[in-house]
Amino acid sequence: MDTILMWLSLSYFILVCNGFESDISCLKSIKESLEDPFDYLSSWTFNDDTEGSICAFTGVDCWHDDENKVLDIHLSDMGLKGQFPRGIANCTSLACLDLSSNQLFGPIPSDISSLVPFISALILSFNKFSGEIPPDITNLPYINFLDLDHNQLTGQIPQSLGLNVRFRTFSVANNLLSGPVPYFSNVHAVSLESFAGNKGLCGDPLPSCKDDDDRTFFISGFAIGWSVFTVLVFCTVLVLFTR
Repeated sequence: MDTILMWLSLSYFILVCNGFESDISCLKSIKESLEDPFDYLSSWTFNDDTEGSICAFTGVDCWHDDENKVLDIHLSDMGLKGQFPRGIANCTSLACLDLSSNQLFGPIPSDISSLVPFISALILSFNKFSGEIPPDITNLPYINFLDLDHNQLTGQIPQSLGLNVRFRTFSVANNLLSGPVPYFSNVHAVSLESFAGNKGLCGDPLPSCKDDDDRTFFISGFAIGWSVFTVLVFCTVLVLFTR
């Protein structure tokens, strides 16, 4: 029995230490990978190794104040520069990430779902992110708040995003997106404002897409032509029959 208790205690100690080191590594990586011209992250010092020490960092919320498990990271409007910090993957319990209103650039990682697998709110608005919205973003199972507006994103919106019934807020406004917007199962999560400022987007709730107009025009024209043809044939047969 004593041996079992000893092993249980040791296992718990290892798990706590691994979690402790993982989240510290996460924050270290973020600080190292981003330029911080206004020293907003000056409180992120790592010389205190006690549990809960990182919970006092600017923009960091923990699950519990007495343990180093990061819950939320809010680094909005700090003038930060750089690309999306891939070291965020070491914050293994992260639920909310807000990097809005900074000078971040480059693509949104194509493997975003493996970097922040438990995220429920991802806010990257008012930056300079470019490239396409990665299809992998649809593999985030818990996300219900996605804000990508005011960036330089191009290409189409992944159609599979519309299948997420958990969305409460969704916005890709003021980018360079094009193509048809997805049909959202949760219609309350989107509005006209969700897609505004993207001249290439089309489809409900925006004006219909050109292909749809062409298809409608073709179908209508075919229907009218067929009706006229049918009438002419009927009249011709009628005249011949009468004669």
